[in-house]
Parts: sequence; structure tokens; C-alpha cells
Amino acid sequence: MHRDGIRFQGLRYLDLTLGGYVGEAVTIRYDPRDLAEVRVFHDGAFVCRAVCHELAAATISLKDLQSARNQRRRELRGQIADRRSVLEELLAERKPGPAPPPPRPGPRLKRYRDD
Repeated sequence: MHRDGIRFQGLRYLDLTLGGYVGEAVTIRYDPRDLAEVRVFHDGAFVCRAVCHELAAATISLKDLQSARNQRRRELRGQIADRRSVLEELLAERKPGPAPPPPRPGPRLKRYRDD
């Protein structure tokens, strides 16, 4: 149990009753067809129902959540691949030629002792 609630599947679940259980190990049970709420148990006794405020008005299953995340990952991988190919093309165009010769040392200044 964290100070900001229960974290499960990248979501945060809250209930006022949970304030007394911060730092304690709790067990959660959930319906995989509806991740809007989880049931919280401590030492085998029911404590409360914690609600995810992001999903409170909707019903989303664990399967739908995972498939949406996988779809988003695929989209991001495609964007990264596109950008990587553009970068490789730009780098191929800017291949460096032969290195310029090192600068020649200029004349050394003479130093006088009484200067």
C-alpha cells in the first residue's frame, strides 16, 4: 500500500479507508472484465473497494487495456523506425571526407631575459 493508493496494471486505485493501511501489504481481487474497481483485503478480511478515477465512468477489461497498450507500443515502434531511417539517410549524405591536415605551427616568438 502506497501513500498515493494502490498501483495495479499502471493504474492508481484510491479509497479513503486505505489511509490507515499505508505501508501494509494488502491483497487485491479484481474482475478481469472491469478494471474500474478492485476489492482490497488485509489479513484475509475485506477492507474496501478502491476505484480508479480514470476509469470510474467506463468499463474496461484487462484484455482491452493490454491490447490498447500493445497497439500503442506498435505505433511508437513504427514512428521510431521511420525516424531512424531518416536519420541514417541524413548521416549517409554527410559522410566525412578526408581529414584536413593539422595546422602548421607558426613562428615562435623570441623571449628576452630583461623583458
